[in-house]
Amino acid sequence: MINKSVSFCLCLWIARGLIAVDTDEVKSVMEGDSVTLHTNLTHIQTKGQILWMLGPQEIHIAEIYMHHIDMYDSNEKFGDRLKLNNQTGSLTITNIRITDSGVYKLQIISNIGTFYKRFNVIVCAHLSSPVIIRNSSQCSSKCVLLCSVMNVTHVSLSWYKGNSLLSSINVSDLNIRLSLPLEVEYQDTNTYRCVINNTITNHTQHLNITEICRSCSGSRDFQVGIAVALPILIVTAVVVTVAVYFNRHKCSPGNNRERR
Repeated sequence: MINKSVSFCLCLWIARGLIAVDTDEVKSVMEGDSVTLHTNLTHIQTKGQILWMLGPQEIHIAEIYMHHIDMYDSNEKFGDRLKLNNQTGSLTITNIRITDSGVYKLQIISNIGTFYKRFNVIVCAHLSSPVIIRNSSQCSSKCVLLCSVMNVTHVSLSWYKGNSLLSSINVSDLNIRLSLPLEVEYQDTNTYRCVINNTITNHTQHLNITEICRSCSGSRDFQVGIAVALPILIVTAVVVTVAVYFNRHKCSPGNNRERR
């Protein structure tokens, strides 16, 4: 059981903003922007220690101990993009890159104990608009479409019919090509859109069925026309052939002699 005086002291320090609360945070930031990981401290104790670590290996990237700042070997990864506030110990990453994504661990050591806080930093690349194309040059009973985006990470790609979600796919890998198919009728008059989004922004591409599926639709109309017209042409040809045959037979010299 925690000693009441220690418990009271701990709560008092939290109320004064002197130590961080042990909770995880998710930070989403666009590539090229800056992000600050706050310690929630108003000041650092004289003999207090603030330690920042990165990744599952908990590589030390920055530290304040007795008001002395040590950036370790962070310059190899971050260069001059890493800033440490010498009053609060908060860490700022400027001009952030996709490769800076990861889990940053904060360790605060004070005279009443050691406290930790984790930040899951997700760096999102700038989104390009999705592209909608017909998936195959071969015409089928339906128009098969493909919505695609290139070089994306931590995004969701979705098809909507009106305001209803039809299908969706998520990805967290780095710099991959993402595609999502859709089948529609050639004469479909509903509104469709393909949406790419991350935790910060989104882009929408609306589907024009008439434009994208036009070649197959025209081909299908031609095929239907041929299918309807061919039997008529065959019947007509047979009738003409029979008529010509009988006409020739009727008018032949042999038939005239028989009549005499």
